Amino acid sequence: MTDHVYRVTEIVGSSHQGVDDAIRNAIARASQTLRNLDWFEVTQVRGQIENGQIEHYQVGLKVGFRIEDAG
Repeated sequence: MTDHVYRVTEIVGSSHQGVDDAIRNAIARASQTLRNLDWFEVTQVRGQIENGQIEHYQVGLKVGFRIEDAG
């Protein structure tokens, strides 16, 4: 088994639909520019309220991606 080294970065996903959608939006967008994404951790959940209703969800994530081997 190969030993892996990871880099961790923080991103924020958003959605009008819900927390799950916000997570999926963030991962989908991150995967367009980061290679070797392996895991995520939810670090924050927050939302915006308008007129007594939830209007928008935001989810803070840490995402880990493998650093490629030299060579």
